[in-house]
Amino acid sequence: MSSASVNGSTVLKDARRLVVKVGSSLVTDEGRGLDAEAIGEWCRQLATLVREGREVVMVSSGAIAEGMKRLGWRSRPHEIHELQAAAAVGQMGLAQMYESKLRANGMGSAQVLLTHADLADRERYLNARSTLVTLLRLGVVPVINENDTVVNDEIKFGDNDTLGALVANLVEADALIILTDQKGLYTADPRKDANARFVDEAAAGDPKLEEMAGGAGSSIGRGGMITKILAAKRAAGSGASTVIAWGRENDALLRLCRGEAIGTLLVAQTAKHTARKRWMADHLQLRGAVTVDAGAAAKVLGEGKSLLPIGMTGVDGDFSRGDVIAVRDLHGAELARGLANYSSVEARMLCRKPSSEFERLLGYVAEPEMVHRDNMVLMPALR
Repeated sequence: MSSASVNGSTVLKDARRLVVKVGSSLVTDEGRGLDAEAIGEWCRQLATLVREGREVVMVSSGAIAEGMKRLGWRSRPHEIHELQAAAAVGQMGLAQMYESKLRANGMGSAQVLLTHADLADRERYLNARSTLVTLLRLGVVPVINENDTVVNDEIKFGDNDTLGALVANLVEADALIILTDQKGLYTADPRKDANARFVDEAAAGDPKLEEMAGGAGSSIGRGGMITKILAAKRAAGSGASTVIAWGRENDALLRLCRGEAIGTLLVAQTAKHTARKRWMADHLQLRGAVTVDAGAAAKVLGEGKSLLPIGMTGVDGDFSRGDVIAVRDLHGAELARGLANYSSVEARMLCRKPSSEFERLLGYVAEPEMVHRDNMVLMPALR
């Protein structure tokens, strides 16, 4: 197995933005109903992390399991409409539980329900991202679950491990923490193989990890260890490392963020900002470009500032919000690439305009910048 190239003890200690995913068996105490004590403990730790200056998103399973309990069902149904009904019933209790426990710890909370379609559509993806980033900036803890009441098998994430990884990519998290009913990853199933060895640390995406993991999850949830390995691989694509740890470990979240080794750490091999910048720099099909004046060019290149529409002199091409576009100087040289906050039609209306006029011109304000510095890479790439 390849070794991780990053100092594992500092991965979570230095992480500012975290996504924490907790599974159904933990949330519902193996299907007996919402575990108020356990949820309260996680919320206490989340509140402590927020007060320490970190931003935290919670991805929580449990709606269907809680709905089954409330409806008196002893086994998970197979009919999609029954699953959706259980989710609708259970989501009420799940949201209420997190809201009350976070409020008891002085934290605001928000419920966010996502479907695969929300993340597949670029406009909806950006809207979801903007909402989550705004909530984090306000010090609110978003609690995310799949919108099981409206999805079907064709558009489901399949498990909340995958959802956790996609959310980590969505908000550009530094790390993903998957709390489960296992201590972490073993070389084999320790319940069946006495020679199974615990994996303390490895490189996310190592093919040998997928060979080790496997087997079905519990009867309550849908994920097994293989889904967690694949989630870590997906999260690593945007530079987020993953920890798989036992959810009932005392103060697990706080100890992990102090640099303590708990569970299995799967280290992303590419730094978050490097991964993102390479993706933008390598974009071969640019949908358009904006031309900027000398003052805007100096701020982008020399000061690392965002690009504001007031510095734009022209717009080329036909692009939508979220497309990668080029930023060019008055001589046509490409200065940077980045994600457009406005479409080409809107951008043409905003050229040379201050942000105070956006609402009058467009009827709304998405962002004050045309391209935010966090969504921009200077060319040549990574200079």
